[in-house]
Amino acid sequence: MVSARHRDRPPGRARVGTSRSRSPALVPADARALGPRARRGAHASHGVRRLHLWLIAFAAIAPRLVVLLHERAAILTSFTDKSDDFALTFVHHGTFGLVPGEPSAYTQPLYGFFLVPIYWIFGREWWSVGFAQILVATATAFLVYAIGARVLSRAAGTFAAVVATLNPYLVWHDVHLNREVLDQLVAAALVLCVLVAADRRSVPWAIAAGIYGGLAILGNVRLALVPVVVALYLVFRTGWTWAPLALVAASALTVAPWVVRNRVELGCFALTTDGRALWKANNLQTYGLLSHGKWIDDVRDPPGHPFPNPEEARVIYQRGDGKYHVDECANESYYQHRAWLFVREHPGAKAKLAGLAVRMEWDPRTTASATDSGHGAIRRWAQPVYTSLLYALGLLGVLFAPRRLSVLALALLAYQTFAAVVFVGATRYRIPTDFLIALLAAAVFERVLPRRLRAP
Repeated sequence: MVSARHRDRPPGRARVGTSRSRSPALVPADARALGPRARRGAHASHGVRRLHLWLIAFAAIAPRLVVLLHERAAILTSFTDKSDDFALTFVHHGTFGLVPGEPSAYTQPLYGFFLVPIYWIFGREWWSVGFAQILVATATAFLVYAIGARVLSRAAGTFAAVVATLNPYLVWHDVHLNREVLDQLVAAALVLCVLVAADRRSVPWAIAAGIYGGLAILGNVRLALVPVVVALYLVFRTGWTWAPLALVAASALTVAPWVVRNRVELGCFALTTDGRALWKANNLQTYGLLSHGKWIDDVRDPPGHPFPNPEEARVIYQRGDGKYHVDECANESYYQHRAWLFVREHPGAKAKLAGLAVRMEWDPRTTASATDSGHGAIRRWAQPVYTSLLYALGLLGVLFAPRRLSVLALALLAYQTFAAVVFVGATRYRIPTDFLIALLAAAVFERVLPRRLRAP
């Protein structure tokens, strides 16, 4: 039975064909569900990164702060670099030298430039120097982390930074008046910039690396050829491009003002006029002194040597016996000539001395130098154990580290060995690049770290 109402309605048209599908949502439901989870993951990753940085900062600051407070009475009196005298003379008299009115280039200038604003603003106080250098050490640790995070992982970068900054020698040395604290910072910045320049084939990053290479030379003249070494590394990584040339040019431009200043004020183009240091490391007395635990400062000057040298002139001035004008360029030439004379006339003695220098450079124990800082059992026991373990892990790390890291690290460490052959070896000269060994050791750490704990 069909009601009259429905019976009278005309039949509807049958629907033919497929039904029209709805347009899909702009964001799939699965993606919408994953959105909050992804955001939570990003927040968690950011939190882990911050935790890593806080851990690194604590490892760098806490032990150095303890040492600074313990050593506060000796910070300005023991283990001091002569850059301290340069900075004081500049602040009080406007002369960058050892005697007022007598400009000098008798040291590498970078550390003196670093001390000048500290003394000018805060005064020459144990806390001003100590806190500033603790900040430098912390910045170095962050740069080591950045290198490790770039070439390995964040976890490996944290491992390398903590291991490098907890070096017992550095914990003591970094709060005293010594230039190596800056050498570490500049070296880490140089390595990071070179790696980025190679990865991106970037000329601007190569220029930044060149600037840090120039600063490294101004901090330690032993590193005069480091820009060439890292430029060759760029050639190895990227081929013949403008980047290596830009790096070398930037290094040259960075040191040029200092070299030109020395030509104008002293009379010669020079990175340093302390040729006496080169001679002290290359003469017939040196081997016997070093092999008996003494340092090159114990070498006696030859008869008829130029007198006074700039340091002796400062002592005379401080005694109230007037000023002596020192011809630093002639002084430099005299001692450099005697050093090369020793190498030419005594090649066997030089070879023997070079072997001793290399052993001293890489000895896990702390080797003596004029500005060594250390303390009791830390120097006798902790340092050899720490360095031996670091060497062992670093050697293993060469097998596991990415080639771009291992090649650069080995090149720079080989250069350090070459510098020891030319000059002399000591813990304080090697220590600024020990972070490279820590980075190689971090490759071993990453190898044994469970995959789920690694972060890219």
